[in-house]
Amino acid sequence: MPPSIIGRDTVGAHFARAQLRPSSEAPGLEWDASASPPPILDAITDPERIRRILATASALRSPALLRRGTLLTPLRLERLEADAGRLHWTCAAPDTGPCDVEFQGQGCMYRMHVTEGPHEAGAWVTPLPSRIIQVRRRAWRRAPAPGSLRVRLPLPGWLGRERAAVDVSLCGLSLKLAPSERLSVGRVLEPIELLTEGGQRLSLRGEVRHVSDGTDGTLHCGLRVTPLSLEDAEHWRALVTRALHPTTRVDGALVEEQWRLFSDSGYFDLGGRSPGWFEARRESFVALGQRVAGLEAVLSEVVWPSERGVEAALSIMKPYRSLWMVHQLARRQDGARYERVRGQMLRDVYVRAVEHAQADSGFRWLASYIESTVPFTHRVHVGFAERMAGTGRTCLLPMRMIDVECAPHSAREDSGLELGPATEAERGRLVEEVALTRPACYAEALDLRPETLDLEDAARPWLARGLERERHLLVAREGTTPLAVAVLEVGPPGTNPFRLLDSARLFPLSARGRQAYPALLDEARRWFAQRGRDGFTFLAEAPGDVEAAGLHDDAPEAKPYLWIIPADLAPEFLEHLHEQTAPRPLHIPEKELS
Repeated sequence: MPPSIIGRDTVGAHFARAQLRPSSEAPGLEWDASASPPPILDAITDPERIRRILATASALRSPALLRRGTLLTPLRLERLEADAGRLHWTCAAPDTGPCDVEFQGQGCMYRMHVTEGPHEAGAWVTPLPSRIIQVRRRAWRRAPAPGSLRVRLPLPGWLGRERAAVDVSLCGLSLKLAPSERLSVGRVLEPIELLTEGGQRLSLRGEVRHVSDGTDGTLHCGLRVTPLSLEDAEHWRALVTRALHPTTRVDGALVEEQWRLFSDSGYFDLGGRSPGWFEARRESFVALGQRVAGLEAVLSEVVWPSERGVEAALSIMKPYRSLWMVHQLARRQDGARYERVRGQMLRDVYVRAVEHAQADSGFRWLASYIESTVPFTHRVHVGFAERMAGTGRTCLLPMRMIDVECAPHSAREDSGLELGPATEAERGRLVEEVALTRPACYAEALDLRPETLDLEDAARPWLARGLERERHLLVAREGTTPLAVAVLEVGPPGTNPFRLLDSARLFPLSARGRQAYPALLDEARRWFAQRGRDGFTFLAEAPGDVEAAGLHDDAPEAKPYLWIIPADLAPEFLEHLHEQTAPRPLHIPEKELS
């Protein structure tokens, strides 16, 4: 069995729906400068979740503020004393009386009410809250601006006057102003000039979104910005990306090191394959990796380098029209010494991969094939799906992943079945079968609805870049009666060492449909061989499919799942990831990732 794309790589599962674009609309990767959504407030009362949030804030040294009216005081959560139910803070100044405490999460703020503030500067102890409010105000995460970035505003009397940017995001920036420089919300400023340390000048259009009092007597001004030219847009994107992701790279320059990481980390050991088997796939992987700078619309390879090489890697690709899939996660087992905080590598590669998908205006689904027996994968992916199960918006579909070679499996007698492309009526039968036996999000996310069945919209951006992407529907018939259908797909060699995009799924179209599975797989072997493949992955999604197909599962102890969540839950998933990877009070040995 090939490993799933995460870790080592049910019918009736919880489902989700999302609004799809018309088939005629081909979404591309773009920097969406649309207005931020209204704030989203969520009350969290589960005691275990509250403890995890606060433990994460303490471990990651998250910025915090004590707010009483308009007065803001910097704070820091030093530690959580869970058994005693107390929080230990460092407070810069006294502020007696009821107050609110706000601290930063991953792409959100948390707010808790405290009935009595600190009476003196220094240590401050508060009880563990029974309720925390999670506030999401922005569509895009912010990061501190480069210290050398200067801003010039087109204002009277500002000739030659510059201010330092405070932070930047995909479609915004903020800066500090003097009290006499207060701007009105809604005011449009054009052109705003940015001056970088390298001497670049960027021109932006800005709209004042908020003006608030800072902690140091200055005004904090937030602007929504739009680059004024394509060249400005490229420079702005590069600047923001460096600020958001200073520890990772996606330029493909380290693809050789990434391949070495797969070998050194044990990732290749998981499929039971020989080194020679992988070596035959190395050339296509490296060749594709060296092209990633022009393939952002369909894939990205995120690596976390240190002075000795690549320490961790995670890839993301867009195999379907509105779905981005994370895969081939690997990390060195002894790489923690290069982290500023334990768990940083995993957090950084995941955040960059998921935020790459979020920059795509067509992003509707996030997916992965996971191996649930890996502790990290279980905590992060399965744990999140289980936490969100009550919403009915997540999918965990148990399956088997079987490696099938294109050489004939064995000499078989003529099945007497007719094998050929699906007719229009048979395509309709397939859509009905999927709707009856799979979660709703499965059909939408994997392009198994009538309007997306040909995979044309999903394949278009791949083909435009000279990459393969194709789907074929193969039906086995007894006379004129369709018994079963195979959904065959190919993708570019090099996207995944375990041939994840070269796949087959089987669906029965009648009560005796499974009897046709061996014949369908034999024909699938020929189909893949005609496209230069030496094998493919059989994604068996119903109990008994492996046996019905005449195959053997070499790793029955594995428990892979297809994991799907809607795109609007991606920020919450990243928050869950941070909670699960933050340093723990006690070390708990666990099975290492590959």
